[in-house]
Amino acid sequence: MCGRYIIASSPEALRRLFGYSEHPNFPARYNVAPTQPVPVVILENGARQFRLMRWGFLPSWVKDPGKFALVINARSETVLEKPSFRNAIKRRRCLLPADGYYEWQVSPSRKRPFFIRRRDGAPIAFAGVAETWAGPNGEEVDTVAIVTAAAGPEMALLHERVPVTIAPSDFDRWLDGNTTDADEAIMMLNAPPRGTFVWHEVSTAVNRVANDGADLILPCSPEDIAIAEAASKKPKERAKKAAAPEEDSGQGSLF
Repeated sequence: MCGRYIIASSPEALRRLFGYSEHPNFPARYNVAPTQPVPVVILENGARQFRLMRWGFLPSWVKDPGKFALVINARSETVLEKPSFRNAIKRRRCLLPADGYYEWQVSPSRKRPFFIRRRDGAPIAFAGVAETWAGPNGEEVDTVAIVTAAAGPEMALLHERVPVTIAPSDFDRWLDGNTTDADEAIMMLNAPPRGTFVWHEVSTAVNRVANDGADLILPCSPEDIAIAEAASKKPKERAKKAAAPEEDSGQGSLF
């Protein structure tokens, strides 16, 4: 899956890569999280456009967003079948610029965060589906979800799912619903080839959404990992001690 990612390239570098006409100016973000506004590239009137959308997909038919579960990912295997995404995959496909993302590997003692990026350091284009939700009072919210696929053997060591990335040569094919139908678009939703991405363990500071600095993507040292492992064991040890019966003092009791 994809639940956090970073956007570190300059706005101008992303503009050149994605080819939109706008000149947005936004700071680097090292802990992009669901429900936040995120940069999205769409095709509109035959040209690529930059938009900000809420990361958290809302189908147009939802009456009360407060009662609808937060949807940040769409599974490639079912995106054409699910009522929530059926129209979006046909006509509202999009790209989300990024420079890497985080994944949490479940180990026996704790969840270990890893930062994942392209081996060549190039920016990433996540495949996305978008929808504009219209409220009863005329309000409109542009929303988006990142499409995921089953991970290959290499990346499955971290997590069973990976975000789908679209190569620059395929941007037009993915974005243009008039020339690329949904069945053809589905064929593009694959895990990245082996060796495309590299990763390293990072600090658990990324777990807190409020943390948003370049230090989040720095590799953890063996000492840092050992400290984190020890800290994760302490609550369990305290719980075991609290649950253990007290030793008999030998003095007896009347009660």
